[in-house]
Amino acid sequence: MFAKILIANRGEIAVRVATTARRLGIASVAVYSEADRKALHVEACDEAYCIGAAAVSDSYLNAARILQVARQCGAEAIHPGYGFLSENAAFARDCETAGIVFIGPPARAIDAMGSKSKAKALMEAAGVPLIPGYHGDDQQDKLLAAESRECAWSRIRKNLPRPWSRHGVKQALLSVMTGF
Repeated sequence: MFAKILIANRGEIAVRVATTARRLGIASVAVYSEADRKALHVEACDEAYCIGAAAVSDSYLNAARILQVARQCGAEAIHPGYGFLSENAAFARDCETAGIVFIGPPARAIDAMGSKSKAKALMEAAGVPLIPGYHGDDQQDKLLAAESRECAWSRIRKNLPRPWSRHGVKQALLSVMTGF
C-alpha cells in the first residue's frame, strides 16, 4: 500500500480518488491549474500544488511538471483519473523511470490499445472471439477487396443498421466484392 499518492486530474474523479485514498489511510495530493485554485478536488486532498496556467496543455497535460511535483511532495504513486494523461504511454513510462508507480495499465498495454490492429492481434492471441475480417495494417483498396471476399458476410449483414434496405446491403457488398 502507498503512504501518499498524487492525483493528476481534477473534478469529480479526483474527489472520488481522494475520498477512497482517505478511507484507506493514504494521503492524497491534488494538482491544479490557476483557474482551479478553489476547486473541490483541491480541498478534498491533504496537499495541493499549482501546476500551471488555466490551459490544460500548461497544467494537467504537463507531464514533466506533474512528475516534478510528485517527486517534490514524496508521492509514491500517481493516479491519472481518466482522460488527460491516463492513456498516455509515454507518461506511464516516465513514471516508471522516475520510480513512481503509475496507477493504471502498463505502458505496453496503453500502446497496444491505442492501435486497433495491435489490440485485435492481442485479443486474437488471447483467444478472444473476433468478428471475422481483416485485421492488418495494410489498408490498400485491392488488398481490402481481396480480404473482404474471405469474410463471413452473412454474419455481418445481420448486424448492419436498420436504415439499410436489403437491396442496399446487397449492393454495398457487391461493390466491395467486385473490387471497388
